[in-house]
Parts: sequence; structure tokens; C-alpha cells
Amino acid sequence: MNSYVNAAVGALLETIFVLMSVSIASEGIFHSEAPEKEGFAIVAEEAPAAGGEAAPAAAVAQLLASADAKAGETVFKKCQACHDGTKGGPNKVGPNLFGVVDRPITSHEGFAYSAAMKDFSKGGSEKWTFETLNKFLLAPKKDVPGTAMGFAGLAKDQDRADVILYLHTLADSPVPLPDANAATQ
Repeated sequence: MNSYVNAAVGALLETIFVLMSVSIASEGIFHSEAPEKEGFAIVAEEAPAAGGEAAPAAAVAQLLASADAKAGETVFKKCQACHDGTKGGPNKVGPNLFGVVDRPITSHEGFAYSAAMKDFSKGGSEKWTFETLNKFLLAPKKDVPGTAMGFAGLAKDQDRADVILYLHTLADSPVPLPDANAATQ
């Protein structure tokens, strides 16, 4: 071998040896044990969404009374990356949403639902009611922990009401809307 190559390899090995020696020495000198008890625990509370918690049935009925399906169609464009709303349309990343209102949760044929969503549906006995949709659309991951749905949710009450009313129109025979007057009495 060339003497220059030998000198370069020797210098590299010597540098590695020195760095490791310094690392081991500094670890021994400056090592500190973890404290047995934390000095101060920081607990951060989650702030509620801008729209607040999902509204009870009476409030959902009142929101739907002032909702606009045309505005809901516009807001629904956020959903179209993963969902189709046409009759007989394909499943995408999420199931087709035609006829979703009052449909049993996890019942759309040909779609593989996550385990979390199957648990949430209680074996298909739960339905997508106006109230269930409102709560789910507020924060899907909070409402159904472990869901594969990556959407953050719709924080504004009006946006959720508009989308729910629009989804309501996506059916051959839409279920009746809840009566806002009867709900307040």
C-alpha cells in the first residue's frame, strides 16, 4: 500500500478513537440521573372546537331549519376527495354517501370499514341520524377514536347543518327532517 493511504487511514482511526474517548469521558463526568419525582407536571387541556360541542337533538333540529342545502353542496366539495354522493356511485377512500341519512353505520356494501367504525356502529345497530352525523362531522377522530377518516371536522355549526341537509337530499326518498318547533317544546 501507498504510505499516503496508510497515513490517511491511520489519521481517520486516530480521530475516531479520540472522539469515542472524549464521548465516554464526558458521559462519565456529566451524567445525571433522572429525578424520581417530576418537579412540575404540565397538563394541557384541549380547547373546544370553535363551534363548541355537538348540539343535542333539539338544537340540531333548529340548525337544520335554518340550513341551506345549496351551501351544503359547496361545503361537501371538501368531502368529495374521499366520498362520492351519486346514486350507485363508487366507493373511494370512504364509502359512497348516497342515502347515508338514517342508514345503518358501516352498512354500505363493498366498503371495508375500520375496526373502530365497526365498534362505533355496534354491529350495524346504530344509524346515521341527524344528531349522530352532527356529532361525527364536528370531530371524526374525537367521536370515533381510531377511525381511518383523516378529516379534521367541520367546526362551524352552520357548515355542519348545511352539509347534513345536503346529505339528506341525496336519497331516493329522504327521511323527514326533525321538527324544530316540536323539539323546543
